[in-house]
Amino acid sequence: MPTAPGMEWHDEGPAGAARERRFTLVRDGRTVPGVLWTPRQGAGPWPLVLIGHGGSGSKDEGYVVTIGRGLATTHRVAAAAIDGPVHGDRRNDPDATPILVIAQFAQLWAGDGETMTDTMVADWRAVLGTLLELPELRGGPVGWWGVSMGTILGLPLVAADPRISAAVLGLMGLTGPTRARIERDAPRVRCPVLFLVQWDDEMFRREDALALWDALGSSDKRLHAHPGPHGALPSEAFESSVAFLVARLRAPAPG
Repeated sequence: MPTAPGMEWHDEGPAGAARERRFTLVRDGRTVPGVLWTPRQGAGPWPLVLIGHGGSGSKDEGYVVTIGRGLATTHRVAAAAIDGPVHGDRRNDPDATPILVIAQFAQLWAGDGETMTDTMVADWRAVLGTLLELPELRGGPVGWWGVSMGTILGLPLVAADPRISAAVLGLMGLTGPTRARIERDAPRVRCPVLFLVQWDDEMFRREDALALWDALGSSDKRLHAHPGPHGALPSEAFESSVAFLVARLRAPAPG
């Protein structure tokens, strides 16, 4: 199998319409664990969606796997996810409770959130660059899907990397330990954006979420709001956000 330089491939997931491959990438002495979903049928290069999971989850979180497999099987779009800091396979204690994981993430965020953000942005950019060396992904457009922690760490990535041409963000606002960083990066997000809001979010007030949406620099942005608390994002939001990315990643190039 052709492989990208610097990336080690591990076991494949269960047989199905989507091909599922686990990988690790070593960067600056740290191992970045991830998973890649690609269509089994047809020829690439495929568009690629990067998926950032939420706090206390991982690349193996149910909705992350559903999005990744769905993109590959239904839309013939590849998808990739990596574990966030102190999450998933970055941990030495895989049985850690979600409460412990989110508490440790909150500690990191409050302690040196800028460094944590810079590290994750660099990890994602290294993974993206390496994946785009694969023949089935080379030259394809790239999108981002990440809410809550996926926006805390993903919005700076979208702002920094011009290869990302469409993004789904949300469940986050202009608040928290890295508020200044988010406020600085938001105007640099110029690609089309779909921003998701839970109207009764108990973690990020709607006023802060609307302020973040307003700060985004994209001239093509829209906001979808749904009733309910932070963790009650409805299936409709997942479906519409995936459709948003697919439409933009499969659109003909301008000119």
